[in-house]
Amino acid sequence: MIVFLLYAAIFALAYVAYRAWQRSRRHIHDFDSLKTVTFGDESAVSPNRFASVVSIIALFGIWGAFTGSVITPLHVPGPFVGDTSFTYTARNAAGETDQAVAHLRVYRVGEDVDLPEVPVEPNGFADDDAIKIGAWRSALARPNENDVGGKEDGYSLVAIDGQPIAPGETVRFSDGEITMTNKGSLSIKPDKGWQMEPIWLPAPEAVLGRLGEIASEGYKNFSLWEHLGSSLGRVLVGFVIGSIVGIPLGYAMGLSDWFRGWFDPIVEFMRPVPPLALIPLIIIWFGIGEEGKVILLFLAALWIMTIAARAGVSGVRISKVHAAYSLGASKWQILRHVIVPNSLPEIFTGARVAMGVCWGTVVAAELVAADRGAGMMIVNASKFQLTDIVILGIILIGIIGYGIDILMRMAERWLVPWKGRG
Repeated sequence: MIVFLLYAAIFALAYVAYRAWQRSRRHIHDFDSLKTVTFGDESAVSPNRFASVVSIIALFGIWGAFTGSVITPLHVPGPFVGDTSFTYTARNAAGETDQAVAHLRVYRVGEDVDLPEVPVEPNGFADDDAIKIGAWRSALARPNENDVGGKEDGYSLVAIDGQPIAPGETVRFSDGEITMTNKGSLSIKPDKGWQMEPIWLPAPEAVLGRLGEIASEGYKNFSLWEHLGSSLGRVLVGFVIGSIVGIPLGYAMGLSDWFRGWFDPIVEFMRPVPPLALIPLIIIWFGIGEEGKVILLFLAALWIMTIAARAGVSGVRISKVHAAYSLGASKWQILRHVIVPNSLPEIFTGARVAMGVCWGTVVAAELVAADRGAGMMIVNASKFQLTDIVILGIILIGIIGYGIDILMRMAERWLVPWKGRG
């Protein structure tokens, strides 16, 4: 929730600042300058590059701020790290009370640190103690095992830093909180702050370092490029087969009431079924080899391409068909020169959606006993809590998917220059 509010605040501030700068540069108040909405022509609305750059910077800035990254100058409060202490009050079997100090050393996990020093002079029946705790972790202190007579009946802890405490209760000390267990031990939890623990969300430079390591050394006996190439190959093969089958089927459904009636129940039934639900059947029917992965991606693309082609045919203006007939065009010529060109924008839109779904499905496809692939990297790394590799795989899949989408947009502008022009 905090991250969302911070991102929304950055968005609002960037928008207000950009509009103020824009108004300071332009003083024309004609119709075009006051127009805020465009209709009809999709190409009339293009991404604001300044907004795109600020959005990316904001995402990485928030990521770095909540992970203590070196790439961001500002950080949210992190976990307490360093030396601290608290004083506990104990009562022995004779009813006497005494105080001792628990010296704590909180360190970042992975560092090699020594226990804090403890004074050696006698201090009554309660003895000072030393404890090491990893940041974001908790530790259990057992004063009853450290104090003289602590194991006798009637011994108990009664206060922490002067605050009364009993089993099941929690009190704060200077740098965290302490909960007494039912057996009288103390569960010590230093302040965690707002930063994420690296095991849950590593810093950007940790992910970048992992990228360099895998790019040079590989992962699980295959290079990074072999992993990415395998995923890309599976996606492209599944998408192409899905398009080869789906586009003609969509044309048939858009042009023939018989085909529409015959296949419409099948298409509409399968369309909402997520590809993940098909994995058990794919394994049963096609095994765990490469064939099953490609078929899963084929099914992910098939229904989208079918619906896109059907919608493209249904959206052709009837006036264009009548005009072609009036000029003596045959059915084949109408299909070639009217139906296909006017349906291509819908098909390209469906292709972009289908490719996105295939990329989203590749991780599930590579769950089926894959030995290489970006999805295989993610799944394998998650088993060992290698979050940096998981995030790296997700980023690489996103970058490649975005790159493919850009290429498809470029192809659409080249092959379908009439899109949005009536």
